Amino acid sequence: MTFFHKDERLETLGDRVLQATWAAFPTLAPNQIAITWIVYDSPVFVNTGGAIRPEEFWQRSPRGFAYRGVENIYPASVVKLFYLVAAHEWLERGMIPSSAELDRAMRDMIVDSSNDATGLVVDVLSGTTGGPELPAAPFETWKYQRNIVNRYLQSLNWSEFTTINVNQKTWCDGPYGRERAFYGENFENRNMLTTIASARLLHSIVGGVAVTAERSQQMMELMKRSLNPADLEADPENQVVGFIGGGVPQNAGVWSKAGLMSRVRHDAAYVEVPSLQPYLLVVFTEGTAHSNNEEIVPFVARQVTEAMQEI
Repeated sequence: MTFFHKDERLETLGDRVLQATWAAFPTLAPNQIAITWIVYDSPVFVNTGGAIRPEEFWQRSPRGFAYRGVENIYPASVVKLFYLVAAHEWLERGMIPSSAELDRAMRDMIVDSSNDATGLVVDVLSGTTGGPELPAAPFETWKYQRNIVNRYLQSLNWSEFTTINVNQKTWCDGPYGRERAFYGENFENRNMLTTIASARLLHSIVGGVAVTAERSQQMMELMKRSLNPADLEADPENQVVGFIGGGVPQNAGVWSKAGLMSRVRHDAAYVEVPSLQPYLLVVFTEGTAHSNNEEIVPFVARQVTEAMQEI
């Protein structure tokens, strides 16, 4: 059971979005894109500042469409949303102390997608640090600690989280020492996410039920993206150009977290377009050529926004 339900109209529109995308980008193979699209029909029950209790929130099942939604894909920086939620959970439970430095790291992790900031957040969450390779017994303890976010996510008993892996830092050049050993010889322990898992986490944040309503709102504030051309020009790594925010009207509201590296280009976003119902969209694309293409993800977002006019 997923958190959304299928709908015949959405299935038709979703298939149309995909066909248009493949027609526009013929080198994009069917197994190089994954999508989850959630529609919030009236009365809209998300982005209300946490006005609905979690029990009631989870009883409401929005309409949704998914294509390859359960395929595990390397998430790049989309994983930072999961670390953000975990950090707020730890803070709420008193498992870690709040500090200006942790606040700075969480902000930079989401707003600027800083890998250095993410490294600190992962260290704080797990009580581990990088460094030289460790002897076998201490390394087993280290690995157990580094899997704490996975254990937390599995404790939620959300079916969408069954297969994901969220235990690695994000890198510019790559891991060394114990961090490299933790990946496994063939990188088999790398982070893996699905578009459905990413959509459910984002749905919980937008719904105000991730940890607490107040903390969900703090997370939303970090994810808010400016679509102002002057702001985008001033920030070359703005997570809008080449992503979902680049394919929606300039007067739209966008809350998002993008992921980009040499082999993937992803985005997970909640979008509010005036006069349309709000929607949530997660798009993962794979392939070196496609990761360098700034047109594909905005094209999908444009197609979805147009389809929303027919909802």
